[in-house]
Amino acid sequence: MSNVPADLRYAKTHEWLKSDPDGSVTIGITDYAQASLGDITFVQLPKVGAVLKQSGSFGVVESVKAASDVYAPVAGTVLAVNTALDSAPETLNRDPYGEGWILRLKPANLADAGALMDAAAYEKATA
Repeated sequence: MSNVPADLRYAKTHEWLKSDPDGSVTIGITDYAQASLGDITFVQLPKVGAVLKQSGSFGVVESVKAASDVYAPVAGTVLAVNTALDSAPETLNRDPYGEGWILRLKPANLADAGALMDAAAYEKATA
């Protein structure tokens, strides 16, 4: 079973979302996603200032097995991207919920996060 932190929300496409105290959200891929992909070799990040649509693709994660689109769990504007992934994409394998975050977003409507799965529902969906 993969690691599923209880304080995050989850999309069916295997992204996680963490609400930050300043009203922004941090987004990454789940432990399940990184394990399914295998050794990650490249991460395509969006540009700061990009406006993302909910469920729209914002980047790509490539591994030795496959390339997979990454989707925005909520709509919003990109505030920051994790540029450390440019030189160390394997961080997504090692620490998907910490140093392996992908982007910070100013959500268009934070209430949209409520439609995402909680940890129990995500664990059930990936069982």
